[in-house]
Amino acid sequence: MRPQPEALVPAASPVGEAKPGKKRRRNRGGRGPQGRPLAPAAPAHTARSAPAPVPAPAGHNTHHAQGPRRGPASNERFRPSPGAEPWPDDLYAALDLGTNNCRLLIAQPTRPGQFRVVDAFSRIVRLGEGLGAHGRLSAEAMDRAVEALKVCAAKLAGRDIRRMRLIATEACRAADNGEEFLSRVLVETGLELEIINRETEARLAVSGCSSLVGREARSVVLFDIGGGSSEIAVISIGENRSSRLANHITHWTSLPVGVVTLSERHGGQHVTPEIFEAMTQEVEGMLARFDCPPLTDRSGRPPEDFHLIGTSGTVTTLAGVHLDLPRYDRRKVDGLWLSDSEVTAMQAKLLSWDYAGRAANPCIGPDRADLVLAGCAILEAIRRRWPSNRMRVADRGLREGLLTDMMADDGVWRRGRRRPSHDRER
Repeated sequence: MRPQPEALVPAASPVGEAKPGKKRRRNRGGRGPQGRPLAPAAPAHTARSAPAPVPAPAGHNTHHAQGPRRGPASNERFRPSPGAEPWPDDLYAALDLGTNNCRLLIAQPTRPGQFRVVDAFSRIVRLGEGLGAHGRLSAEAMDRAVEALKVCAAKLAGRDIRRMRLIATEACRAADNGEEFLSRVLVETGLELEIINRETEARLAVSGCSSLVGREARSVVLFDIGGGSSEIAVISIGENRSSRLANHITHWTSLPVGVVTLSERHGGQHVTPEIFEAMTQEVEGMLARFDCPPLTDRSGRPPEDFHLIGTSGTVTTLAGVHLDLPRYDRRKVDGLWLSDSEVTAMQAKLLSWDYAGRAANPCIGPDRADLVLAGCAILEAIRRRWPSNRMRVADRGLREGLLTDMMADDGVWRRGRRRPSHDRER
């Protein structure tokens, strides 16, 4: 097996360790990775009052239907002191707690615009299981998520992290007890997560996938099919391409539907063509309310300089099935181009398999077998709204966007910087 190259994307397992002799921050005095004393783990399901929300920085969108949300305290706490210079061997961390998965990346910057993954973690926790029916996170789902976050906390505490950002998305945004759950996370793991709004989520997805936009592309629709919501960004590049692709977003929307919520409403195990069409039409109805001009040429066909980018388990699964991989390999999937006819063929193949057949496929497995067709229905609705001759697959997303933005903000890729001699001699 060839070695994992330096890249913008995570491997399925860690691809490197800290350099020999590198000093690590020790977890002294019972403190968590963000420098807070760790309280003893309380009995499961015990409700705790949420701490006062941290004020958001100026210009941050703070309006939410469910009230005030946590600000980026985890990010700000690790902001370097004035005058401190970041260097390429500094470590950055990004955590994304979604409706279906808990994911962590620890990385260090390398070539301009890129970084090397030092450690990675991903676990399916299904935090949003039952959320659509009850409006609350279940005790079992919260337990699963806390256990995964304890693993993340241990990984963060074992390394000298310059800066980190830890986010939660739709499940915590929508749940009546989302803040209560994050208070429990803080007590039991020492991690303070911020609930980001949907616009921020869409921009991060774009930042994480910017290197996959073809140089010839003048317009792109990038979508992230999540567990509880799906973010869509319409990007118009024009002649002057910014170093930050998110600056080219002209329209964006967040659909209140994802693979978990849609499969729970329609059933994910036994999906007939009729059920699949009903799911697709439900999402089409949501997209119909999105005010965005069509991206077609004068003949009504998609222009050659337009393409789709999909970042989600749905599109990576389709790619893995298309390649007939004996086991999922993100190095072969990330960046893959699929034609419109190939996407149609893969969706038809998955729809022809029963639940057992989907679960037996190595690129799907039992954890996703009841979710993948709901994801395909969301994808189908997007393809009907924005027909395209081709789609690029991205095995990357919010974590990569977080890392890219933090490193860019710190100027780690600026040209012509030299490390002071006293730093080189450490």
